[in-house]
Amino acid sequence: MIEIIFQNRNDAEELFHHSTKALSLPECEINILQNEDQHIVRILIGKDDEKVSIEHLKEIFYTFLINSKRDAWFRRIMAENFFYEDEDEQQQILEIIHSILEGEREDLATFVKGFDVQGELRGTIDRMIENDLSFSYDSFVKFRIRPLMEQLTKFVEISIDEYKMEQEYQMFIQTLRDFLTARTKKMDIIHLLIEEGTSFYNSQFSKITRSELTMMIDRRLLFNHPVYIDSVTIAPLLSIAPTSIYLYTNDEDQPLVRTIRNIFEERLTLLPIDAFEAHKASYEKQRIKNIADTP
Repeated sequence: MIEIIFQNRNDAEELFHHSTKALSLPECEINILQNEDQHIVRILIGKDDEKVSIEHLKEIFYTFLINSKRDAWFRRIMAENFFYEDEDEQQQILEIIHSILEGEREDLATFVKGFDVQGELRGTIDRMIENDLSFSYDSFVKFRIRPLMEQLTKFVEISIDEYKMEQEYQMFIQTLRDFLTARTKKMDIIHLLIEEGTSFYNSQFSKITRSELTMMIDRRLLFNHPVYIDSVTIAPLLSIAPTSIYLYTNDEDQPLVRTIRNIFEERLTLLPIDAFEAHKASYEKQRIKNIADTP
């Protein structure tokens, strides 16, 4: 028999319901007792089919901690170690943490290379849970998984840094949107070709030279945002403030394209690089036709 003692009744009830659902056994095999200020989840283990094997119990306790408690640990670390107590902020940071754990953020995963949250937790459970054992859940969290908590703290730390950078980025984008809204357009249409470099073309597909672009740049952009503003692409686009931008690229996920998309929103049309020559040829064909049709 295994007894897990909780100080918090909600924690005990969570494990109880998680266990009964996972095992599909009668409640008499799993019960929850109250002893003064303690709440005890008792699970019978043994070799009979009607009872729980020790390995099965370890897996149940592991999934309970991962599914029901891990996010609560992350939130507690945010509040106690980094003073992030707002639930909305915590949720946004949690989403970044999950993206790292699920392998979606390789750029951030490098900071926790070698960390194995799931393996650390499984190993601790394997070393602790044995037949006929009674233990305190709160002591388990406080002492047994201290190395795991150190790993979780690192995940929180790098995710908070990323969250703060994202917030700064969004403020920066909004500032540029406000600048764009107040700007008078210098051209209706810009064709922007992004390959190894960046090339600007007007509505007639004539290339705009770098010196021409430099002359169009509003110097307030570079003065007010010297670190953030890309003087090669973003500053000219904002200064020209075109009604429509046709951006040709084969890499829509690169940071420059992402920034242009976030600033210009509905003004932007993304197209593959092959479309540039096709559109240019179509324009030239129509131009020649118009000349031929002119009396």
